[in-house]
Amino acid sequence: MTEFWLISAPGEKTCQQTWDKMMVATTRTNNLSTNYKFNIPDLKVGTLDVLVGLSDELAKLSSFVESVVKKVAQYMADVLEDSRDKVQENLLANGVDLVTYLTRFQWDMAKYPIKQSLKNISEIISKQVTQIDNDLKARASAYNNLKGNLQNLERKNAGSLLTRSLADIVKKEDFVLDSEYLVTMLVVVPKTSYAEWQLTHSLDQDSGLFSVTLFRKAVDDFRLKARENKFLVRDFQYNEEEMKADKEEMTRLSTDKKKQFGPLVRWLKVNFSESFIAWIHIKALRVFVESVLRYGLPVNFQAMLLQPNKKNMKKLREVLYDLYKHLDSSAAAIIDQSAMDIPGINLSQQEYYPYVYYKIDCNLLDFK
Repeated sequence: MTEFWLISAPGEKTCQQTWDKMMVATTRTNNLSTNYKFNIPDLKVGTLDVLVGLSDELAKLSSFVESVVKKVAQYMADVLEDSRDKVQENLLANGVDLVTYLTRFQWDMAKYPIKQSLKNISEIISKQVTQIDNDLKARASAYNNLKGNLQNLERKNAGSLLTRSLADIVKKEDFVLDSEYLVTMLVVVPKTSYAEWQLTHSLDQDSGLFSVTLFRKAVDDFRLKARENKFLVRDFQYNEEEMKADKEEMTRLSTDKKKQFGPLVRWLKVNFSESFIAWIHIKALRVFVESVLRYGLPVNFQAMLLQPNKKNMKKLREVLYDLYKHLDSSAAAIIDQSAMDIPGINLSQQEYYPYVYYKIDCNLLDFK
């Protein structure tokens, strides 16, 4: 299970008591979840007005940062092409896998100094992740252009004789060149009609390529007759310089792609880590702000990270509800209503519970 529930409840006599109660309810008699304490430092509270405004801003910021984390992860998968199984091992936070980072979360005091106000910390994160998003767009655009141009050239050199480039099939001696009266044409002939032709240069599954040398004045007539017989005359002029330029372009693009690949993957690894860490810090900020708004001052709550057992998610939800329903009677109404089928209203999507709750899913890849 890559899904976690980050919750908080007010401290009883001590926060340890809150933790012990939750542990007893979810693990002692039934294996509903694996639980971890989630350490949030003593952040600056500020005024109630600021907290209310910040609550909305953090919700938007959380969605934005999550989208950037997923974009970086998905682009890593795109860049690694054939080795998508290696993607997961490159998606690390601070050098460890995402579940380890999350379950051992420690606030990064250097990046996000807790002496700053909550609003300042959220602005630091917003600027940092916006920069990553902008850089990703620029780097992805440059690499995709390079990759696209290379793929176009590779497509030109592959496929059927009807459409592919003929430059690497024909030789100079196959053509009459620089003649005032004669011209060599290349014709794609279905397999069934080979007997009518003398010289075969290349075959694929369905057809062969033949050369015909004829008088220039007969070209139009020849094209017409070829079409009537379902032969395709390819528009091809033997030009050594053009062919050489194409080969050089292919080599250049291929070399450029290899050169850019390593630094791009390194950039993606570093900035995936940075954006994921930022995202989890926003979750911590949201828990802090929401807990103060719900449970009041002085700050006294225990943040807890639950990894639900997949089979018991519904039961875990019920146990948590029973444990914390006394905190907020309005949540009971919402839960009762969500069980009813009200046309046009999907209250269950609100995910409002009597305790502070945020979902974190560490599965960030959507493999096609």
